[in-house]
Amino acid sequence: MAISTSHYLSLSCFLLPIVLSLVNVYAKETPVLNKIDSCWRAKTNWASNRKALADCAIGFGKDSIGGKNGAIYIVTDPSDDPENPKQGTLRYGAIQKEPLWIIFKRDMVIALKNELIMNSYKTIDGRGVKVEIGNGPCITIQGVSHVIIHGIKIQDCKPSKPGRVRSTPDHVGQRQGADGDAINIFGSSNIWIDHCFLARCSDGLIDIIHASTAITISNNYFTQHDKVMLLGHNDGYTADKVMKVTIVFNRFASGLTERIPRVRVGYAHVANNKYDGWKMYAIGGSSNPTILSEGNFFIAPNDKDAKQITKRLANGNSKSWNWKSSKDAFSNGAYFVSSGDGSSAPNYTPAQSFEAVPANMVPAITLNAGPLSCFVGKAC
Repeated sequence: MAISTSHYLSLSCFLLPIVLSLVNVYAKETPVLNKIDSCWRAKTNWASNRKALADCAIGFGKDSIGGKNGAIYIVTDPSDDPENPKQGTLRYGAIQKEPLWIIFKRDMVIALKNELIMNSYKTIDGRGVKVEIGNGPCITIQGVSHVIIHGIKIQDCKPSKPGRVRSTPDHVGQRQGADGDAINIFGSSNIWIDHCFLARCSDGLIDIIHASTAITISNNYFTQHDKVMLLGHNDGYTADKVMKVTIVFNRFASGLTERIPRVRVGYAHVANNKYDGWKMYAIGGSSNPTILSEGNFFIAPNDKDAKQITKRLANGNSKSWNWKSSKDAFSNGAYFVSSGDGSSAPNYTPAQSFEAVPANMVPAITLNAGPLSCFVGKAC
Protein backbone atom coordinates (compact mmCIF):
# COMPACT_ATOMS: atom_id res chain seq x y z
CA MET A 1 0.00 0.00 0.00
CA ALA A 2 1.39 3.42 -0.93
CA ILE A 3 1.91 5.93 1.84
CA SER A 4 0.88 9.48 1.08
CA THR A 5 3.04 12.56 1.63
CA SER A 6 0.72 13.61 4.43
CA HIS A 7 1.35 10.31 6.21
CA TYR A 8 5.12 10.87 5.92
CA LEU A 9 4.76 14.36 7.34
CA SER A 10 2.59 13.10 10.20
CA LEU A 11 5.09 10.35 11.00
CA SER A 12 7.98 12.82 10.86
CA CYS A 13 6.21 15.21 13.19
CA PHE A 14 5.61 12.34 15.60
CA LEU A 15 9.18 10.99 15.50
CA LEU A 16 11.15 14.25 15.44
CA PRO A 17 10.53 15.23 19.08
CA ILE A 18 11.46 11.71 20.17
CA VAL A 19 14.69 11.77 18.15
CA LEU A 20 15.62 15.24 19.42
CA SER A 21 14.88 14.15 22.98
CA LEU A 22 17.16 11.14 22.60
CA VAL A 23 19.92 13.30 21.11
CA ASN A 24 19.66 15.76 23.99
CA VAL A 25 19.76 13.00 26.57
CA TYR A 26 22.77 11.42 24.85
CA ALA A 27 24.58 14.78 24.65
CA LYS A 28 23.99 15.38 28.35
CA GLU A 29 24.93 11.88 29.44
CA THR A 30 28.10 11.53 27.31
CA PRO A 31 30.21 14.11 29.24
CA VAL A 32 29.35 12.28 32.47
CA LEU A 33 31.29 9.30 31.12
CA ASN A 34 34.31 11.59 30.83
CA LYS A 35 35.08 12.19 34.48
CA ILE A 36 37.30 15.19 33.75
CA ASP A 37 34.87 17.08 31.55
CA SER A 38 31.87 16.33 33.74
CA CYS A 39 33.69 18.12 36.57
CA TRP A 40 33.53 21.54 34.90
CA ARG A 41 32.22 21.76 31.32
CA ALA A 42 28.52 22.05 32.11
CA LYS A 43 29.06 25.09 34.35
CA THR A 44 28.18 28.44 32.78
CA ASN A 45 30.41 30.36 35.21
CA TRP A 46 33.66 28.71 34.11
CA ALA A 47 35.17 32.07 33.08
CA SER A 48 34.70 33.61 36.53
CA ASN A 49 35.71 30.40 38.27
CA ARG A 50 38.61 29.23 36.07
CA LYS A 51 40.66 27.77 38.91
CA ALA A 52 37.98 25.13 39.57
CA LEU A 53 39.57 23.27 36.66
CA ALA A 54 42.50 22.40 38.94
CA ASP A 55 40.22 20.04 40.90
CA CYS A 56 39.21 18.03 37.83
CA ALA A 57 42.24 15.90 36.90
CA ILE A 58 42.22 12.13 37.31
CA GLY A 59 44.93 9.52 37.28
CA PHE A 60 48.51 10.05 38.35
CA GLY A 61 48.41 13.79 37.64
CA LYS A 62 45.43 14.34 39.93
CA ASP A 63 47.37 16.48 42.41
CA SER A 64 48.58 18.94 39.76
CA ILE A 65 47.23 22.27 40.99
CA GLY A 66 49.04 24.57 38.59
CA GLY A 67 48.43 28.19 39.52
CA LYS A 68 45.32 27.51 41.59
CA ASN A 69 46.65 29.40 44.59
CA GLY A 70 47.92 32.39 42.65
CA ALA A 71 46.68 35.46 40.81
CA ILE A 72 45.25 35.63 37.30
CA TYR A 73 47.88 36.78 34.80
CA ILE A 74 46.63 38.00 31.40
CA VAL A 75 48.74 37.60 28.28
CA THR A 76 48.21 40.72 26.14
CA ASP A 77 51.32 40.61 23.93
CA PRO A 78 52.21 37.69 21.60
CA SER A 79 55.82 38.82 21.14
CA ASP A 80 58.75 36.97 22.72
CA ASP A 81 62.15 37.86 24.15
CA PRO A 82 63.86 34.77 25.62
CA GLU A 83 66.36 36.72 27.72
CA ASN A 84 64.39 39.76 28.87
CA PRO A 85 60.67 39.04 28.44
CA LYS A 86 58.25 41.94 28.65
CA GLN A 87 55.40 42.03 31.11
CA GLY A 88 52.24 40.96 29.32
CA THR A 89 53.95 38.21 27.32
CA LEU A 90 53.48 34.50 27.93
CA ARG A 91 57.13 33.98 28.83
CA TYR A 92 57.04 36.71 31.50
CA GLY A 93 54.18 34.95 33.28
CA ALA A 94 55.56 31.44 32.84
CA ILE A 95 58.90 32.19 34.57
CA GLN A 96 57.59 33.96 37.66
CA LYS A 97 58.29 32.34 41.04
CA GLU A 98 54.81 32.77 42.50
CA PRO A 99 51.81 30.70 41.40
CA LEU A 100 49.95 32.18 38.42
CA TRP A 101 46.87 31.22 36.41
CA ILE A 102 47.76 32.42 32.91
CA ILE A 103 44.96 33.38 30.49
CA PHE A 104 44.84 35.30 27.19
CA LYS A 105 43.14 38.59 26.38
CA ARG A 106 42.39 37.65 22.77
CA ASP A 107 43.16 35.13 20.03
CA MET A 108 46.88 34.99 19.33
CA VAL A 109 49.63 33.09 17.55
CA ILE A 110 52.89 32.95 19.50
CA ALA A 111 56.11 32.14 17.67
CA LEU A 112 58.69 31.65 20.40
CA LYS A 113 62.28 32.64 19.67
CA ASN A 114 63.64 29.98 22.05
CA GLU A 115 62.13 27.27 24.23
CA LEU A 116 59.58 28.45 26.80
CA ILE A 117 60.87 27.28 30.19
CA MET A 118 58.00 26.86 32.64
CA ASN A 119 58.34 27.53 36.36
CA SER A 120 56.44 25.62 39.06
CA TYR A 121 52.81 26.30 39.97
CA LYS A 122 51.67 27.65 36.62
CA THR A 123 48.54 27.08 34.56
CA ILE A 124 48.30 28.03 30.89
CA ASP A 125 44.55 28.24 30.23
CA GLY A 126 43.43 28.92 26.65
CA ARG A 127 39.69 28.68 27.22
CA GLY A 128 37.58 31.38 25.56
CA VAL A 129 40.14 32.28 22.88
CA LYS A 130 42.21 30.55 20.19
CA VAL A 131 45.86 30.31 21.16
CA GLU A 132 48.54 28.73 19.01
CA ILE A 133 52.20 28.16 19.84
CA GLY A 134 54.31 26.99 16.93
CA ASN A 135 56.64 27.58 14.01
CA GLY A 136 59.56 27.81 16.41
CA PRO A 137 60.75 26.24 19.67
CA CYS A 138 57.96 25.24 22.03
CA ILE A 139 57.48 24.26 25.70
CA THR A 140 60.01 22.87 28.21
CA ILE A 141 58.91 21.72 31.68
CA GLN A 142 62.19 20.98 33.45
CA GLY A 143 62.91 20.37 37.12
CA VAL A 144 59.60 21.83 38.27
CA SER A 145 56.21 20.68 39.56
CA HIS A 146 52.52 21.55 39.40
CA VAL A 147 52.05 22.67 35.81
CA ILE A 148 48.74 22.55 33.93
CA ILE A 149 48.49 23.25 30.19
CA HIS A 150 44.94 23.40 28.88
CA GLY A 151 43.15 24.37 25.71
CA ILE A 152 45.88 25.50 23.30
CA LYS A 153 47.32 24.44 19.94
CA ILE A 154 50.98 23.43 19.81
CA GLN A 155 52.16 22.60 16.34
CA ASP A 156 55.03 22.79 13.84
CA CYS A 157 57.60 23.11 16.63
CA LYS A 158 61.22 23.45 15.56
CA PRO A 159 64.60 22.85 17.26
CA SER A 160 66.11 25.92 18.89
CA LYS A 161 69.62 27.25 18.56
CA PRO A 162 71.92 27.56 21.59
CA GLY A 163 71.25 30.80 23.42
CA ARG A 164 70.49 32.55 26.66
CA VAL A 165 67.02 31.87 28.07
CA ARG A 166 65.50 33.23 31.26
CA SER A 167 63.94 30.57 33.51
CA THR A 168 63.12 32.77 36.55
CA PRO A 169 63.05 36.54 37.10
CA ASP A 170 66.61 36.38 38.50
CA HIS A 171 68.21 33.61 36.43
CA VAL A 172 69.31 33.53 32.81
CA GLY A 173 71.09 30.41 31.59
CA GLN A 174 72.85 29.32 28.43
CA ARG A 175 70.75 26.63 26.75
CA GLN A 176 72.18 24.17 24.26
CA GLY A 177 69.10 24.09 22.07
CA ALA A 178 65.81 22.19 22.33
CA ASP A 179 65.03 19.17 20.12
CA GLY A 180 61.78 20.45 18.66
CA ASP A 181 59.27 18.74 20.96
CA ALA A 182 55.83 20.26 21.41
CA ILE A 183 56.11 19.63 25.17
CA ASN A 184 59.24 18.26 26.83
CA ILE A 185 58.77 17.13 30.45
CA PHE A 186 62.18 16.60 32.06
CA GLY A 187 62.69 15.70 35.74
CA SER A 188 59.30 17.11 36.71
CA SER A 189 56.22 15.96 38.62
CA ASN A 190 52.52 16.71 39.03
CA ILE A 191 51.93 17.71 35.42
CA TRP A 192 48.57 17.74 33.60
CA ILE A 193 48.17 18.33 29.84
CA ASP A 194 44.48 18.57 28.88
CA HIS A 195 42.39 19.49 25.80
CA CYS A 196 45.35 20.53 23.63
CA PHE A 197 45.97 20.03 19.89
CA LEU A 198 49.42 18.69 19.02
CA ALA A 199 50.80 18.06 15.53
CA ARG A 200 53.74 18.11 13.11
CA CYS A 201 56.77 18.79 15.31
CA SER A 202 60.43 18.12 14.56
CA ASP A 203 60.83 15.63 17.42
CA GLY A 204 58.16 14.27 19.78
CA LEU A 205 54.75 15.72 20.54
CA ILE A 206 55.13 14.91 24.26
CA ASP A 207 58.38 13.56 25.70
CA ILE A 208 58.39 12.56 29.38
CA ILE A 209 61.92 11.78 30.57
CA HIS A 210 64.50 11.86 33.40
CA ALA A 211 62.40 10.46 36.25
CA SER A 212 59.35 12.64 35.61
CA THR A 213 56.26 11.24 37.31
CA ALA A 214 52.69 11.93 38.53
CA ILE A 215 51.48 12.96 35.06
CA THR A 216 48.12 12.88 33.27
CA ILE A 217 47.75 13.39 29.52
CA SER A 218 44.03 13.75 28.75
CA ASN A 219 41.48 14.92 26.17
CA ASN A 220 44.15 15.91 23.64
CA TYR A 221 43.99 15.62 19.85
CA PHE A 222 47.15 14.20 18.26
CA THR A 223 47.62 14.11 14.48
CA GLN A 224 50.10 14.16 11.56
CA HIS A 225 53.25 13.09 13.38
CA ASP A 226 55.84 10.33 13.48
CA LYS A 227 57.09 9.72 17.05
CA VAL A 228 54.14 10.77 19.15
CA MET A 229 54.87 10.22 22.84
CA LEU A 230 57.98 8.93 24.62
CA LEU A 231 57.98 7.85 28.27
CA GLY A 232 61.55 7.31 29.44
CA HIS A 233 64.98 8.76 28.68
CA ASN A 234 66.81 5.64 27.48
CA ASP A 235 66.82 1.93 28.21
CA GLY A 236 69.62 2.20 30.75
CA TYR A 237 68.17 5.12 32.71
CA THR A 238 66.85 3.18 35.70
CA ALA A 239 65.72 6.32 37.54
CA ASP A 240 62.70 6.27 35.24
CA LYS A 241 61.33 3.36 37.27
CA VAL A 242 59.51 5.99 39.34
CA MET A 243 57.61 7.20 36.27
CA LYS A 244 53.82 6.87 36.43
CA VAL A 245 51.72 8.31 33.61
CA THR A 246 47.98 8.22 32.87
CA ILE A 247 46.98 8.63 29.20
CA VAL A 248 43.19 8.97 29.02
CA PHE A 249 40.36 10.25 26.75
CA ASN A 250 42.74 11.28 23.95
CA ARG A 251 42.07 11.10 20.20
CA PHE A 252 45.01 9.65 18.30
CA ALA A 253 43.86 10.73 14.88
CA SER A 254 45.15 10.42 11.32
CA GLY A 255 48.75 10.47 10.19
CA LEU A 256 50.44 9.04 13.30
CA THR A 257 53.23 6.51 12.92
CA GLU A 258 54.49 5.14 16.25
CA ARG A 259 55.07 5.72 20.01
CA ILE A 260 51.43 6.14 20.97
CA PRO A 261 53.08 5.84 23.49
CA ARG A 262 56.49 4.13 23.74
CA VAL A 263 57.32 3.31 27.37
CA ARG A 264 60.73 2.60 28.89
CA VAL A 265 61.23 1.20 32.40
CA GLY A 266 58.24 2.95 34.03
CA TYR A 267 54.44 2.50 34.18
CA ALA A 268 51.67 3.68 31.85
CA HIS A 269 47.90 3.37 32.19
CA VAL A 270 46.48 3.90 28.69
CA ALA A 271 42.70 4.13 29.04
CA ASN A 272 39.67 5.13 26.96
CA ASN A 273 41.62 6.58 24.03
CA LYS A 274 40.52 6.38 20.39
CA TYR A 275 43.10 5.20 17.88
CA ASP A 276 42.32 6.03 14.24
CA GLY A 277 45.10 3.83 12.89
CA TRP A 278 48.90 4.02 12.87
CA LYS A 279 51.63 3.38 10.34
CA MET A 280 53.99 1.13 12.36
CA TYR A 281 52.54 0.35 15.82
CA ALA A 282 50.52 2.03 18.55
CA ILE A 283 51.80 1.01 22.00
CA GLY A 284 55.44 0.04 22.30
CA GLY A 285 58.19 -0.19 24.84
CA SER A 286 61.57 -1.45 25.94
CA SER A 287 63.48 -2.25 29.13
CA ASN A 288 60.63 -4.01 30.94
CA PRO A 289 57.94 -1.34 31.38
CA THR A 290 54.50 -2.12 32.78
CA ILE A 291 51.55 -1.16 30.59
CA LEU A 292 47.80 -1.49 31.12
CA SER A 293 45.69 -0.83 28.03
CA GLU A 294 42.11 -0.48 29.25
CA GLY A 295 38.92 0.34 27.40
CA ASN A 296 40.63 1.76 24.31
CA PHE A 297 39.04 1.78 20.85
CA PHE A 298 41.60 0.59 18.29
CA ILE A 299 41.06 0.85 14.53
CA ALA A 300 43.96 -0.83 12.75
CA PRO A 301 45.40 0.58 9.53
CA ASN A 302 44.61 -1.14 6.25
CA ASP A 303 48.23 -2.27 5.93
CA LYS A 304 48.09 -6.01 6.65
CA ASP A 305 51.59 -5.87 8.17
CA ALA A 306 50.68 -3.21 10.74
CA LYS A 307 47.63 -4.70 12.47
CA GLN A 308 49.48 -5.45 15.70
CA ILE A 309 49.00 -2.71 18.28
CA THR A 310 52.03 -3.61 20.38
CA LYS A 311 55.74 -3.61 19.65
CA ARG A 312 58.43 -4.78 22.04
CA LEU A 313 61.74 -3.13 21.21
CA ALA A 314 64.15 -5.47 22.97
CA ASN A 315 67.19 -7.59 22.29
CA GLY A 316 66.37 -10.09 25.03
CA ASN A 317 63.34 -11.92 26.35
CA SER A 318 60.27 -9.69 26.70
CA LYS A 319 57.72 -12.42 27.43
CA SER A 320 57.76 -11.65 31.16
CA TRP A 321 56.95 -7.96 30.77
CA ASN A 322 53.56 -7.03 32.22
CA TRP A 323 51.59 -5.74 29.24
CA LYS A 324 47.86 -6.29 29.59
CA SER A 325 44.76 -5.48 27.56
CA SER A 326 41.49 -5.16 29.46
CA LYS A 327 38.11 -4.34 27.92
CA ASP A 328 39.67 -2.91 24.74
CA ALA A 329 37.73 -2.86 21.45
CA PHE A 330 39.46 -3.97 18.24
CA SER A 331 38.45 -3.06 14.70
CA ASN A 332 39.79 -3.72 11.20
CA GLY A 333 41.97 -6.59 12.41
CA ALA A 334 43.73 -4.80 15.27
CA TYR A 335 45.18 -7.08 17.95
CA PHE A 336 47.09 -6.65 21.21
CA VAL A 337 49.81 -9.09 22.30
CA SER A 338 49.72 -9.42 26.09
CA SER A 339 52.53 -10.76 28.26
CA GLY A 340 53.56 -11.34 31.87
CA ASP A 341 51.93 -12.96 34.87
CA GLY A 342 52.18 -10.09 37.35
CA SER A 343 49.75 -7.31 38.11
CA SER A 344 49.46 -4.33 35.78
CA ALA A 345 46.94 -2.45 37.94
CA PRO A 346 47.67 1.27 38.40
CA ASN A 347 47.14 1.15 42.17
CA TYR A 348 45.72 4.66 42.23
CA THR A 349 44.90 6.45 45.45
CA PRO A 350 41.14 6.94 45.96
CA ALA A 351 41.44 10.54 44.71
CA GLN A 352 43.29 9.50 41.54
CA SER A 353 41.11 6.55 40.64
CA PHE A 354 38.49 6.36 37.92
CA GLU A 355 36.59 3.58 36.20
CA ALA A 356 37.28 3.16 32.52
CA VAL A 357 34.06 3.37 30.51
CA PRO A 358 33.09 0.64 28.01
CA ALA A 359 35.26 0.85 24.90
CA ASN A 360 32.27 1.20 22.59
CA MET A 361 31.57 4.59 24.23
CA VAL A 362 35.07 5.93 23.52
CA PRO A 363 34.32 7.40 20.05
CA ALA A 364 31.60 9.53 21.68
CA ILE A 365 33.59 10.72 24.69
CA THR A 366 36.61 11.65 22.58
CA LEU A 367 34.66 13.67 20.00
CA ASN A 368 35.63 16.89 21.80
CA ALA A 369 39.31 16.07 22.23
CA GLY A 370 41.50 19.10 21.64
CA PRO A 371 40.76 22.76 22.48
CA LEU A 372 37.09 23.47 23.16
CA SER A 373 35.00 26.36 21.85
CA CYS A 374 34.12 28.12 25.08
CA PHE A 375 32.11 31.35 25.35
CA VAL A 376 31.72 33.45 28.47
CA GLY A 377 28.38 32.84 30.14
CA LYS A 378 27.81 29.53 28.40
CA ALA A 379 28.81 25.96 29.15
CA CYS A 380 31.81 24.79 27.10
